[in-house]
Formats: sequence, structure tokens, C-alpha cells
Amino acid sequence: MLDRSHLLVVRTIEQQGSLTAAARQLCLTQSALSHTIRKLETHLGTAIWLREGRQLRLTPAGRYLLGLANRLLPQLEYAEARLRQFARGERGTLRIGMECHPCYQWLINVISPFLSAWPDVDVDVKQKFLFGGIGALLEHEIDLLVTPDPFNKAGLKFEPVFDFEQILVLSASHRLAGQFYLNAEDLRDEVLLTYPVSVDRLDIYTQFLTPAGIVPRLHKTCESTDVMLQLVSSGRGVAPFPAWLAETYQERLNLALVRLGQSGIHKQIFLGIRESDQALDYLRAFIDSARE
Repeated sequence: MLDRSHLLVVRTIEQQGSLTAAARQLCLTQSALSHTIRKLETHLGTAIWLREGRQLRLTPAGRYLLGLANRLLPQLEYAEARLRQFARGERGTLRIGMECHPCYQWLINVISPFLSAWPDVDVDVKQKFLFGGIGALLEHEIDLLVTPDPFNKAGLKFEPVFDFEQILVLSASHRLAGQFYLNAEDLRDEVLLTYPVSVDRLDIYTQFLTPAGIVPRLHKTCESTDVMLQLVSSGRGVAPFPAWLAETYQERLNLALVRLGQSGIHKQIFLGIRESDQALDYLRAFIDSARE
């Protein structure tokens, strides 16, 4: 019978890259792990790995098992952690994934009152989900996803909790600083600074520059909000930002905030959850608190 230990072996060997390292990770001898592999392959009647010297390469059957392991093991690990928390009299941990850089500053303001209202619920913020948080949500690696880009997916629900406008931040001495709004053509000769996100997910491209056929003179990326705005302040470039966040830096760094287009670019922050978790009272309370 295929059981959890088999899935764990498949995942660990793939993660560690060799039998020796996998055996060490699983607290087994290498001979015991080799025996487990042979027994599993005999039971299934098909090879799971191909031996290439000291390395193992997954067969199609092995790749199928690895996909199964990557889907099921996080759910089982999450269930066990929740049950241990129940046994200790705790409510649980709310694991939040971030899919946008500036959302982190917004989230800080939401977490504080929630922690005060729910002292028996811990919060764990995982910023590593600045890439694909949808998969992390579906595979139970996180419980809630903060994103400006909701995704229509069966089993998931996204709720808007905060409206904002995306504007352009410039040095107060910049030639464009006095304008009420900008046209895409105005940025043709500019150095554009953004977070390291693919162009097809940057609103300034998808909703402003690309439809007008405009490409800035240079596009640079920066991980840090503070560093990026310091660069803008010193005249090293211009950057798109949520207006609410840029306003907190405006006076201190002597910045100008200008609308992108006559009507502006209007966005929302969404919180995504699994539909099966909608009845969790502390999860519902967090969403209600975020909306306030």
C-alpha cells in the first residue's frame, strides 16, 4: 500500500539530490533507504528512479509520485500542526503570503489590532510568496494571500479590502513635478524604477505605457522601498507607487506625486482564501479588520 512515508522518501530524495543526503535527512542508513526504494518499486511494479552513477533521476511514474507528494504532504503537515495547537489549547496560526512589495507596509497596520483582538492566534507573514501565491494557497502552505491581482480559480475566494490609486513619484525638482497628470509620452526619456516584478504584472506597463506603445529610456529594479524612494529623491529616476504609501515619504524626501493619465490608475488590495476555510472565525475577523 502506498503511504505517507513513501511520498516523503520521494520528496526528500528529489530535494536532497542524492541517496546519502536523503538518508541523512530522513535519519536512516543508506542501506535502509535503498531497501525502502526497492520494496516500493517492487510493490508498484514499476521503476520510480533511474540510477545514473550516484545520482537518481525520476521516471514518469516517479514524477507523478513527486507531484502527489508536493500536493499532499503540506496538507498533512498543516493538519498535524493544527491538531497539536488544538491539543495545547491554542487556536492556530494564520499564515499570510505576500504577493506584492508595498502590500507589506499596508499589512503592518492591519496586523496590530488583529493580534490584540485574537491573543490565541499567531500570525506568520511569508514574503517569499512575492512570486506565485496561488499555488501556495491551494497547497495549504499559506492560509491567506495578499495580492493586487485576484485570480479566478475553483476553490479560492478573493475579497477586496482596500482601494488605492497608483501614481508616479518624482523628485520635487523634476521637470514633470508641476503637472497634474502625465501622459505615457512624458516617460519616454525617463529612468523608470520598479520592484523586481515581471513587466506583464506591472500596472504602469500594462495600463499606461504599453497601450500607448511607449518604452522608458531605461528600466531598473530595486527590492527596497526606502532605497528606491531615495533614488527618486536624488533625481536618479521616477517610480510608480500606491499613493497612500508615497504620501508617507513625501515631505521627508521632498517628493512630488503625479497622477498617471487623466483618469488615473485605480487598484485594490485583495485577500485570497480557500473557500473551505470561510467558516474560520479568526480568518473572517482578519478580513473584516483589513477592510476597516
